[in-house]
Amino acid sequence: MAETGWATLLSAIAARYDEIKAKLARSLGSRDLADEVLHETYLRLHRSDVVGVIQKPESYIFRTALNIATDKQREASRRASLAEILTVTRLADDTPDLSREMEARLQVEVLKLALAELPPRRRAILIAARVEGISHDDIARRLGLSRTMVQKELRRAIDHCLDRLGEK
Repeated sequence: MAETGWATLLSAIAARYDEIKAKLARSLGSRDLADEVLHETYLRLHRSDVVGVIQKPESYIFRTALNIATDKQREASRRASLAEILTVTRLADDTPDLSREMEARLQVEVLKLALAELPPRRRAILIAARVEGISHDDIARRLGLSRTMVQKELRRAIDHCLDRLGEK
């Protein structure tokens, strides 16, 4: 005998809850997911106005629950995992961590020592070119050197610093 309305579906869920849940658990492979989905099915059916005759309420309930489970699985697959979120935020994080900060400080100290080891003219050329941004021609005029000599001294200064930093 066919009955109508959501009241029929809700009474079918109440009457056959354990059977429907067991069948869902077998289909979904999880008793917890089956319980969650069946509860959501109950809430969804309670909110909707099912109109018409439902020949097999248990089948209707089961199919609705499977559809809800499918929707949940799709949503879960679209949602990023915590590990993925942490990986992305670490990549996007521009603030240095403690180890990078300590390494940078060590490099600055090594660079200071390397600069102190340079002959005064070579150090002045390096600072003028790289720190102050003065052109090679202007440095040459200022120090009374040829442009080529400024370039050679600059190259030697840079090589010395790279050597001390361990990058050469």
